[in-house]
Amino acid sequence: MKILILSFYFPPDLCAGSFRTKALVNALIEQVPEHAQLNVITTLPNRYHSFTHAAPEKEDTARIVIHRVKTPLHKSGIIDQAKAFGAYAIQVLKLVKDENYDLVYGTSSRLMTAALSAMIAHWKNLPLFLDIRDIFVDTIKDVMPGKLLWFAKPVFKFIEGWTVRRANQVNLVSKGFESYFKASYPKQVYSFFTNGIDPEFVIDQMPQGRLGDTNTLTVVYAGNMGEGQGLHTIIPELANRLTGKVAFRLIGDGGRRELLEMRIKETRCTNVELLPPISRDKLLNEYKNADILFLHLNKYDAFLKVLPSKLFEYGALGKPVWAGVAGYAAQFISEEISNSAVFGPCDVNDAVDKLNQLVFHTQPRKEFIEKYLRTKIMQCMAREILIVLKNDKR
Repeated sequence: MKILILSFYFPPDLCAGSFRTKALVNALIEQVPEHAQLNVITTLPNRYHSFTHAAPEKEDTARIVIHRVKTPLHKSGIIDQAKAFGAYAIQVLKLVKDENYDLVYGTSSRLMTAALSAMIAHWKNLPLFLDIRDIFVDTIKDVMPGKLLWFAKPVFKFIEGWTVRRANQVNLVSKGFESYFKASYPKQVYSFFTNGIDPEFVIDQMPQGRLGDTNTLTVVYAGNMGEGQGLHTIIPELANRLTGKVAFRLIGDGGRRELLEMRIKETRCTNVELLPPISRDKLLNEYKNADILFLHLNKYDAFLKVLPSKLFEYGALGKPVWAGVAGYAAQFISEEISNSAVFGPCDVNDAVDKLNQLVFHTQPRKEFIEKYLRTKIMQCMAREILIVLKNDKR
């Protein structure tokens, strides 16, 4: 048995797709026969332009082979991303050309890795299991320039349709995606294995921190700083409104970091610190020293369906969660994460008001952790993948 796994990101890269795929590989290797092999084709670390980490281009063990393809560095722009994916796709096709597999698995947030997976499955007449982490066609209408959108959207909708219909089963990371996909592709088989909590975030006692003055609340955000997060639309004004009460520590990088930095300077914020991406062990120290964990998504219709992976590690830590989200993410937080406050995206007044709802101390969320441990979720997903392989009649 040989399974091909395509994921644009994989450790040591820092992102949800990387951590998710690694957990799935671990779960699969526990369940496949001893003679089976997993062939992972990914990229050398490239998630953040400002964060690089050495990794071998090939790791070859008896049961897992990892190929890391070199791609051009990018800063999250559309053209940069297209070039990076193009380089990845070319190398993937070269690597799989003379190989025989029993199943193709692809995980995708921007559609094209899923499409590449479908192309290979079609080419080699193999069963296909897709893991969809975003609705790309829905997202581009909010972030792509109008002149380009009128041409691009029908093209990507066609690619999406062919890709989804080619799959034996499609997993949707957010339950919020269900209405879109079932309306568009009602005959497909769907599952809903979400992101989850990695073991390093399961801590019996997470202390309450306060990095600075004891009268100042330390608010930490860690993650991407792109158009989707919209930090540049909320942080400068919000920080100024809360000067002397709140100190923001924003950790990460992305396509809108420079704009965020510029607006912080323009508004003369004195209580915002921008930090580069850091490894997970250092990130845990930041979380330990935080009073509040912050999350924000921009005010776009596409984000009404998403479920940010960040919520799972935030929820596991037991600290207050202050989130500017709407739609399914807001519903999930309200139902699943205690001691949380949800405000309207980009709404500074609502954010200030909702801050007062939080209790500023750690409250363990044992039931949440038990429900959303990533190891358990991925074990179940691995079983589904192997069922697809077993039931395929090719």
